[in-house]
Amino acid sequence: MQEIELKFLVPESRLKGLMRQVRVKSSEVTQLAAHYYDTPDQQLAEAGIGLRIRKEGDAWVQTIKAGGDGIAARLEHNAVLDNEQVQAMLDNNTLMPDLTIYKNTSVAPALAEFKLKKLAKNLTRLYVTDVERTTRLLVDDSGSDGDANNHVEMAYDYGEIIHGNDDTQRDAIQEIEFELISGDIDFLFATAKTWCKRYKLCLSTVTKAERGGLLITEQQHSPAVHAVLDQLNIDKKISMPAFVRAAVHNCLLQILPNSSAIVAGSEEDDHALQLYIGITRLQAALQAFASYSDEINPDWLPILKQTATLLNEYRELAHLASHIEPNLQQHGAPTVDWATDMDALKITPKDAISANDFQMTLLELIAFTMSDPSLEPQANQLAIDKLAKTLSKQQAKLGKAVQELQSKKDVGSDNINIESNDLKDDDLQSVDLDDSDLENVDSKSDDIENIDLDDNNAEHELHELHELHEQLTPLLYISEFATPLLDKKKSKKKNPRRKVNAG
Repeated sequence: MQEIELKFLVPESRLKGLMRQVRVKSSEVTQLAAHYYDTPDQQLAEAGIGLRIRKEGDAWVQTIKAGGDGIAARLEHNAVLDNEQVQAMLDNNTLMPDLTIYKNTSVAPALAEFKLKKLAKNLTRLYVTDVERTTRLLVDDSGSDGDANNHVEMAYDYGEIIHGNDDTQRDAIQEIEFELISGDIDFLFATAKTWCKRYKLCLSTVTKAERGGLLITEQQHSPAVHAVLDQLNIDKKISMPAFVRAAVHNCLLQILPNSSAIVAGSEEDDHALQLYIGITRLQAALQAFASYSDEINPDWLPILKQTATLLNEYRELAHLASHIEPNLQQHGAPTVDWATDMDALKITPKDAISANDFQMTLLELIAFTMSDPSLEPQANQLAIDKLAKTLSKQQAKLGKAVQELQSKKDVGSDNINIESNDLKDDDLQSVDLDDSDLENVDSKSDDIENIDLDDNNAEHELHELHELHEQLTPLLYISEFATPLLDKKKSKKKNPRRKVNAG
């Protein structure tokens, strides 16, 4: 079956109020003791698979999770085990999962690359979790007959992740999940938004299994996630509404893991940088492809822009303090205390990402990607038929920026000629973009930044160059989204695997 779930971290300042709504008369409290299994080198985790045996009240359940959309939906298979057999294995310290039960099931394809007998021999218990789970069933009681089928389970988890070989190594668990049990997915998002707004919750894509993997490798956070274009699910027959959803989804695959790390306390510059890039890519997609869907909310862009600006301001000062300042001091420059300037900003990356309007926007964007594009009026229109006009507009913006710059200063051999004439559909069919083309766009951006400036007009021309760079960056990202529609050659590279583990 497919599990659709949203997970959040709870700020300490809102915990008491939230617990009053979690622990009501209808709530149930269950002790969960889970054993997580993988090979010593975490082959299952690398393949996006999580495997556990968990005691849920009086029952023992073996669960495997795999695949999914990388955000909220995952494939899940549960099998109730014989309690006496489990207890006997526990007494002998031989409790291990049975992989044979997955033959001819929906999760069998996820295990196809493994030789199950060899895998079973290499499995070991890497970590365990000890959790008190408080659940409450939320029902849509708005009044219509169909709404009675809308059920969401809210689960608040409090406990620990414990190293499988060293129980002194532990990590605390305190999170809340909303899982769609039955009915319309819109009810899941409406419920999550209500709780998110009331208790200032922060989305997290970090599963318990991922945190267990970090514990045994002695890491605080997973590495920053970069854009992975191989995960862009686009082909030439894709409709306009489906195309823009795919682009937004690809951006979220970069944004959410990095924002999750930041709200969990990461101060690593690479998380902030990749989050900033992800948001910038998302802005480019929403602006360029706004006409491809009637369900794009115009309120998203201002919030994304504000968040990206706050992130970049803090990053620039942090870079000055940690990289530029030490180099200057090595060459005899006076010491500058950048901490004062950083404190003056008052808003850290964690503050910017935890802001409720940004978190609500993320929820709405996830809901958008999971909504049905076939229900839109433009569902029968192919994205490739509209792409010529879209790229022509972006080309014209860039051409105007270049012309304005060249009117201020003759850049000689660095002249960049960009025609603003409209592209035709026939032109698109003959375009064959590859990675080197996109790299050339980036190199042009570097060339522009390296143009010599007249001292008298340096400040003004730097502003002009910045404006030109601002046009080049979205053009690069838009080209990346468009490439699968234009490239005649199908990529034969395998998609890189990213850890998407069981919760």
